[in-house]
Amino acid sequence: MSWIIDYYSEEVRNEINALPVGIRASYARLANLLEEFGLDLRMPHSRAMGDGLFELRPRGREGIARVFYCMKVGRKIIMLHSFIKKSNETPKREMDIARRRQKEVAES
Repeated sequence: MSWIIDYYSEEVRNEINALPVGIRASYARLANLLEEFGLDLRMPHSRAMGDGLFELRPRGREGIARVFYCMKVGRKIIMLHSFIKKSNETPKREMDIARRRQKEVAES
């Protein structure tokens, strides 16, 4: 594996682990691809959201989730925030949380 996945906080790790089982299985598969391909992982698995923020796009029988992440020096991926998607648009509140955490990661 050429990339390492880490989490913004234990809370983020727990949120992801609490996703419904089908979505969590999809997340695990996509996380493995992300570790292998990093920045080269694209649609339909991952999407760039601009300014260095990306979303991982897991889905299962139970629905669709999004996991925001960013890259850090040293081939490190930081999972910032996750949520269950309930509409076509990404809610501003969810994006704001991810952007704020991304900024904190960049400053550390």
